Amino acid sequence: MSATIRFGLFISAAFFIASSGWAQDYPDRSVRVVAPYSPGGSTDVLARLISAKLSQFWGKNALVDNRPGASGNIGADHVAKSRPDGYTLLVAGAPHAISASLFRKLPYSLERDLIAINRFATFPSAIAVHPLLPVKNVRQLIALAKARPGDLNYGSAGVASPNNLGMALFKTMAKVNMVHIPYKGGTGQMVVELISGQVQLASIGLVPAMPYIKSGKLRALAVTSTTRSPLLPKVPTVSESGLPGYAVVSWYGMFAPAETPAAIISKVHDDITRLLSLPDIKKRLAGFGAEPAPMSQTEFGRFVHDEIARWAEVVKASGAKVD
Repeated sequence: MSATIRFGLFISAAFFIASSGWAQDYPDRSVRVVAPYSPGGSTDVLARLISAKLSQFWGKNALVDNRPGASGNIGADHVAKSRPDGYTLLVAGAPHAISASLFRKLPYSLERDLIAINRFATFPSAIAVHPLLPVKNVRQLIALAKARPGDLNYGSAGVASPNNLGMALFKTMAKVNMVHIPYKGGTGQMVVELISGQVQLASIGLVPAMPYIKSGKLRALAVTSTTRSPLLPKVPTVSESGLPGYAVVSWYGMFAPAETPAAIISKVHDDITRLLSLPDIKKRLAGFGAEPAPMSQTEFGRFVHDEIARWAEVVKASGAKVD
């Protein structure tokens, strides 16, 4: 065996031993979990739920660090440029997969500069209409939209919001023309105007929609996930009620800077999978209208790749762009 080969094997063995030691000792101090949105929002609440449980597992604090701005990209870029030692992690999700094609230039790449560790949960929405709109299912909605092209309108929390792009995908698949009305005030303002009849329909997260669906102020036509939601078990999916193959869910998971040691990535991944199996976490997620959805690291990486590609097609078809 040549000296060069022996040296290479020595370096590889030393790196393996060092990585194993890092994982065994990790974490030996507080870990920052960057939530790239403002405090109080759904991403922040989810980040705090996961971080609190990781703190219990590790005996060290997992501290949520809110870094909002640029549709979540400021926080993501910060983590992408952080030291890859496992002490700075990122909560990211569907909005970041959308940003990959929505923004003309991003200072980071979700796939190249970050490692997808594990997915937390998926969050379906409901396509809901004002009760005066004469439709009771997706087939009737599509028929009405085709009979009155450009007459129906739908609201969203913004031009680039996941629910807007979900409706853009709906329009493309159904081959209908409906007018988009974006609200800068976010989902809350849009829901108020949907209830009042200022807009006729929208795709809305289940938690903000549920009180109005139960009271009859909104009518849920379908849920956007591949399976029915336990929150609305009698409401069919879009796919089974007139638009086969349609599926849009928000999702969030944990990411780390590229080149973070594999042993640390594996530990964080396994601890997230473990905590998502706990009854109290499942109950809290159900309260958000979410379902635990952990994946192997390989599966999650592939999922992120596919999400970026899928949303790129939707963004292109919608014409949405952010400078």
